[in-house]
Order: sequence, then C-alpha cells, then structure tokens
Amino acid sequence: MRIVIGSDHGGIHLKETVKKVLHELGMEVADVGCDGTDSVDYPDYAQPVAEKVAQGEFDRGILICGTGIGMSIAANKVKGIRCAVVSDEYSARMSREHNQANVLALGERVVGPGLAENIVRIWLTTEFADGRHHRRVDKIAALEGK
Repeated sequence: MRIVIGSDHGGIHLKETVKKVLHELGMEVADVGCDGTDSVDYPDYAQPVAEKVAQGEFDRGILICGTGIGMSIAANKVKGIRCAVVSDEYSARMSREHNQANVLALGERVVGPGLAENIVRIWLTTEFADGRHHRRVDKIAALEGK
C-alpha cells in the first residue's frame, strides 16, 4: 500500500513514530513535510497529502498536527477526501469500516506514540464494510457537488 504523510511543526515528532510503523508494515511511504519545528501553516501540508490521495497517486494519507483538527478540516476541502480525526482505536476501526476514510488525522498533543501506533495499524488493516455504508458514503460524495 502507498501512503503519503505530512505534518506541521506540532506533529513532527509523532510523524517520525508513525513513519517507522509504516515501514515495519512494508508500506511505501512518501513524506511531504514539514521537516522541522519552526512554525508552519498546516493547510500547506494537508493540501498535497489530500490531493495525492484524491488523484490516486497514493492509496491513503496520514496527517499530523497538534490536535488533528486543523489538518482534517483542510483535507476535507479536497474533493474525494474523507479525512477522520482519530484519537482512539474504536474510531480508527469505524472510520474505515463505516466511512471508508482515506485520510487519517492525528494530534501529537492528544495521542501518545503507543496509541498512535495502534491507531495506524488498525486504520490500515480495517476494510470497508460496504453494504448499507456504501449508500451513505455515496451521499457524502454527492455533497461535494453542491
């Protein structure tokens, strides 16, 4: 699976932890930045991750900032993106199983490294349940055209 990852300065340390997990899982990983702790603007990193996923260049994306909220709001502005802010294992599973989330947002100030590793593993291995959920995901996609 091909994963694109990005963070702002508030997520730089957790991003490195997540990248290690992705490599352990044998994922192909592209990092779009940021590369340091100097203050940057999270939309500048959410946009390329979201666009690369929406265009099919990568299978899924992971975004990390202080809370995950800003990244998710920015990513969800890109047509075709269903980005979920996740801070627990159950939500990680449900974001994939019921909502077919294609981008995961994490908050370094909210989620510790151990929990983040579990969330990422669950999120990457949970399949979309389809069935009645497909109808709902289609309705979300229809909202993008309005």
